[in-house]
Amino acid sequence: MQPRNMSMSGVVDLAAVKAAGEAKAKAEQARAQAAREGGAGAVPPSALVIDVDEAGFERDVLQRSTEVPVVLDFWAEWCEPCKQLGPLLERLAAEYNGRFVLAKIDVDANQMLMQQFGIQGIPAVFAVVAGQALPLFQGAAPEAQIRQTLDQLIQVGEERFGLTGIAVDPGAAGAAEAPAQPAGPYDALLEAAVSALDANDFGGAIQAYKNVLADDPGNTEAKLGLAQAELLSRVQGMDPQTVRKNAADAPADVPAQLAAADLDLVGGHVEDAFGRLVDTVARTAGDDRDTARVRLLELFEVIGPDDPRVTRARAALARVLF
Repeated sequence: MQPRNMSMSGVVDLAAVKAAGEAKAKAEQARAQAAREGGAGAVPPSALVIDVDEAGFERDVLQRSTEVPVVLDFWAEWCEPCKQLGPLLERLAAEYNGRFVLAKIDVDANQMLMQQFGIQGIPAVFAVVAGQALPLFQGAAPEAQIRQTLDQLIQVGEERFGLTGIAVDPGAAGAAEAPAQPAGPYDALLEAAVSALDANDFGGAIQAYKNVLADDPGNTEAKLGLAQAELLSRVQGMDPQTVRKNAADAPADVPAQLAAADLDLVGGHVEDAFGRLVDTVARTAGDDRDTARVRLLELFEVIGPDDPRVTRARAALARVLF
């Protein structure tokens, strides 16, 4: 994909975004409130690059943009240009030392945000300044072009909204890089979930894993276990012969294809399961397409993101989506 500038006149229509004057007033009010509360204080360098999802977008992007411009990097694991652009943006975020914050958004896991921003291809880079979302560029742009765009963005933030960036404390790096302590412990819950799986109590296992994730959404063991438990719960009681016949007789029947893909995966036919769902995404639209896409992402969780079969399937999914 060749890089191209995206029209700066195309402001994204987010419900939370008002006119520029109102956005400036809100930014000033937010800074004044922070000052009354003693200020946000300096942040460690690691806080200049963050991962953002749909649930945290308002807090991590819209609210933060009242203090500092937030640059959004829409990317995906299967996207080769993203692997070139992402590290460059991260290096520039460190070099600019608090003049902007880089928020990375995985489009596979955050399709709603992708749709809200009207993204047709990735990598795509936007900025949010005082609640105003602006497109910057698309594709793996040259470093000189990116620097020029960032300089203009920072100038707009300063001149129109008084955003001078955030203070960075290099001495806080060690504390910031230390792994966050879980809110657990979760050993008992995870053991209970495994015991429930061994007893074919899939409902109990699902609930146990959800209890862990409610407190610790990033718990890898719980996410993998939940995906596996939900898969086993879905295939429980299925008649394989009937499921496969229904899928063969009705290629356009999305529930039939989902059921067959689940059986494929449980039976060890991983690539067949992925291929079936990629084909289903390709031949459907609207809610049916999204249902098939989400199920495919769930099956990716069961196998694990580092498996080469997942990498190939992600690339195939990208081709039919974009």
